[in-house]
Amino acid sequence: MRIVVLSDTHAPRRWKSCPAAVASQLLGADLILHAGDVCTAAVLDELAQYAPVIAVIGNNDGPDVAEWGAAETASLALDGVRVAMIHDSGPAPGRLARMRVRFPDADLVVFGHSHIPLDAADGALRIFNPGSPTDRRRQPHGTIGVLHVADATLIEARIIEVT
Repeated sequence: MRIVVLSDTHAPRRWKSCPAAVASQLLGADLILHAGDVCTAAVLDELAQYAPVIAVIGNNDGPDVAEWGAAETASLALDGVRVAMIHDSGPAPGRLARMRVRFPDADLVVFGHSHIPLDAADGALRIFNPGSPTDRRRQPHGTIGVLHVADATLIEARIIEVT
């Protein structure tokens, strides 16, 4: 499976429509995960034209995002890899331990909120923040994530620069 991971698109202020560099990564995706701060459900509808979408609610999301189907957290199995999603994982210190307690059955926790790309693991758990493709804040580039899963294994997790 090829899964594209986004967060913090902040439409319509930052995301007017899907940026070309993001769209090129969405082509051929089996699934799209959005870790919140979509800000308008129209983004989720746009992403769903590429592949099925699972989203969680961010602190800037309105009721239309919840009505679309986004929840505070999500848990899913991707070809045997147990994935949890949440928008805000809290402060950086202690994050891995905190996410292990919050999602004890997860192999991978996808989150957003900080706009800072992160791929970290401690052997028992991997945490992954794709950053933001449109609101890079203090980061040098806008980013998204791509996960490759096969045979109950996360084969690859990459942060991809899109600006």
